[in-house]
Amino acid sequence: MFAVIETGGKQYRVTEGDSILVEKLDVVPDEQITLDRVLLVSSGDSVTVGRPTVDGAKVQAKVVNQGKAKKIIVYKFKAKKNYRRKQGHRQPYTKLLIEKIEA
Repeated sequence: MFAVIETGGKQYRVTEGDSILVEKLDVVPDEQITLDRVLLVSSGDSVTVGRPTVDGAKVQAKVVNQGKAKKIIVYKFKAKKNYRRKQGHRQPYTKLLIEKIEA
């Protein structure tokens, strides 16, 4: 059984036991959360597609931790103009453990 969920403006294909990194959520570690924006649920041969979400479908997840991704460097440069700007960025994330898919 798997589901497609939406959180943080992105879509994720999840199954029970999966660990995913999503955009930062305002929750504390070891807290249970319910993701109710379920776009698709598939169990065996039956596939249920929502319009836009599947009615009554939920995904239970546990917050493992909060963190920041690896640093990326943003470098702006214009040739022959002596223009150089260097900036770093670390995107915050929330790590979730998918525990249960209810459809």
